[in-house]
Amino acid sequence: MTGRSDLTVYPSAHAFSALVVAHGAGAGQTNPWLVRMAGGLAERGVTAATFDFGYMAAGRKFPDAPAVLETRWREIVDRARAALPPLPLFIGGKSMGGRIASQIAAKGVDGVTGLIFFGYPLHPPGKPQQRRDTHLPAITHPMLFIQGSADTFGKADEIRALIPSLQRAELHEVAGGDHSLKVKGGAARQATVAAEVIDTAVTWMRSVV
Repeated sequence: MTGRSDLTVYPSAHAFSALVVAHGAGAGQTNPWLVRMAGGLAERGVTAATFDFGYMAAGRKFPDAPAVLETRWREIVDRARAALPPLPLFIGGKSMGGRIASQIAAKGVDGVTGLIFFGYPLHPPGKPQQRRDTHLPAITHPMLFIQGSADTFGKADEIRALIPSLQRAELHEVAGGDHSLKVKGGAARQATVAAEVIDTAVTWMRSVV
């Protein structure tokens, strides 16, 4: 694991692609979920990288305005192209981080092969009418949604209903998974699901590449 140009890089021997994974609204790139995800990707042939949005790096509690978050994501894409090996580059993230990646993709972003969403925040909990999907049909890149069936920000069934309206999208459902893709059943069960999530992401990236 190395720090480079505001990126924390998890290099992979014999990598076939790279993935920059953004954090969610409430925890930065050092949170255990993201560290485990990046390490697991690197073990499976994907050079992974993480970063902090500006508000998180500054120690502020609340996210910046969407335009500021989007600007930061675009900066990171540029830095990733310069800092990472010349591999097919995927972007995405957990919850808010993935949503902001989708917003820059909808407006146009160069040098990106596809997007992966680990728990897409389709709407706030208990407010299904406040949708965050109007921009998604504009995305031309391949997309993978990894969504829990019990996600209060948008269940897998809600994403499944959305897929036909999108240009190039697939869904992997985590049975019983919440917004953090956690399931009931103890640490062993959670470890199995986490490995499943990582394997699914890697298999999909190989299919796209």
